[in-house]
Amino acid sequence: QVQLVESGGGLVQPGGSLRLSCAASGFTFTMYVMKWYRQAPGKEREFVADISSAGGSTNYADSVKGRFTISRDNAKNTVYLQMNSLKPEDTAVYYCRAYKTYNSNYWGQGTQVTVSS
Repeated sequence: QVQLVESGGGLVQPGGSLRLSCAASGFTFTMYVMKWYRQAPGKEREFVADISSAGGSTNYADSVKGRFTISRDNAKNTVYLQMNSLKPEDTAVYYCRAYKTYNSNYWGQGTQVTVSS
């Protein structure tokens, strides 16, 4: 069955870094755009970044541009989110999503990122 398993979250001080991973299985990874979203307490889920199926094109939310980098390893069926210069407002549950069409997209279970001193 389809699985997206995020890992790498945790507690980090402001200014620190974390690298999230999302391991995919059960579908043809190379046919899907991969996306990261986040949801802070009391807020709606928001787009963070995405990467094209071959990895040649990326997009970022303005709030993370220049600090976060999305990448993928199609040989490992894994997408990454490198997060640098973390701020308290980056605190959220981070989700990865595999998207091909409206009717063919999958979500992971999420990983908590907490930025606090």
